[in-house]
Amino acid sequence: MHHENLFIRSTGFHATSGKAVNLFMSVTLKDVAALAGVSPSTASRACKDNPSISRETKEKVRKAMEELGYEPNFQTNGNSDNKTIGIILPPSPKESFENAFHLEVIRGVSQFCNSHNYMNTIITGQDDDEILNAISTLVKSSKVDGFIVTYSKQDDPVIDYLYNEGLLYVVIGKAYRFANQTVYIDNDNVLAAQEATEYLIGLGHTNIAYLGSDSNLMFSADRRSGYQIALLNHGLTVDPDNIVELPFIPEKNAAAVHTLLSRENRPSAIIVSDDIFAVALERVCIETGISIPEDLSIISFNNSLFARLTSPQLTSIDINSVQLGFEAASQVINHIENPNLLATKIIVPHRLIERRSCRRV
Repeated sequence: MHHENLFIRSTGFHATSGKAVNLFMSVTLKDVAALAGVSPSTASRACKDNPSISRETKEKVRKAMEELGYEPNFQTNGNSDNKTIGIILPPSPKESFENAFHLEVIRGVSQFCNSHNYMNTIITGQDDDEILNAISTLVKSSKVDGFIVTYSKQDDPVIDYLYNEGLLYVVIGKAYRFANQTVYIDNDNVLAAQEATEYLIGLGHTNIAYLGSDSNLMFSADRRSGYQIALLNHGLTVDPDNIVELPFIPEKNAAAVHTLLSRENRPSAIIVSDDIFAVALERVCIETGISIPEDLSIISFNNSLFARLTSPQLTSIDINSVQLGFEAASQVINHIENPNLLATKIIVPHRLIERRSCRRV
């Protein structure tokens, strides 16, 4: 059986009517669930006439829907064999597709889906509103049975929407909200960054900096925490000037990185939260005449193709991105086929890959 991988980029309009979708309705399935005295996921299954939900519960949900005037965002799928998983990438004009992490995750998801007769469709957009419109359109047309969110960030309207509408979703990364009710697959990013920092300390470095993406992203916040814990555990000072966090990959005029590297007390080593950021850092080093690893040691995360193409090649933490996607697909399909399962938390192990971007001092 051939499985088609679909790509959807939201236009912000309903696929059939051409009218803008109102995602911010005053009544959500969460409100229905609260009135009926059940969880949003139970209310969702009741709306779909799932056989695992009792007749009494279905009737309570139906009465709550009538009382609140709620119209469900989905129709019953029946016994269709064409089940589909939606893979939600972070909002970005281009960076989602430039980052090898997301491509590796998609590869892991596709491998598991293909072996279990599930299709997958990719959902992305320039901002949260585009993604929300795409999700709403898919849900209304009953084209997706569950979602995998490939990132985790604070105050995410996409997660709020999925949860409030009782939709099945799995998060790759540590859940920020609704953690006890959320299935998520993650690395121990605190421990990984702690081990990376201790590796540099073991090489004799004491002035170690951290370069990361926006701390609104849970993985970067955890890696920064692990870096700080390791320094404190070894009696080293956490210097705020040694922590640089950027909302996007530095291209031209990477002022914050230039400032860090031009300080009189310049760090001798830097932990970087992503291989792409490390490549950008190497470019700044070339521009400023800093030699790696003679003048600056670098250790990064993801162990992507970028880590192997740089010169010198990067020492990097392999977070097993394909396995993260594989486990996420396994969990979402397991919960589709067994809707009464409790939310599962899975930690995928990491490992440090030594190359030539670090040296002893």
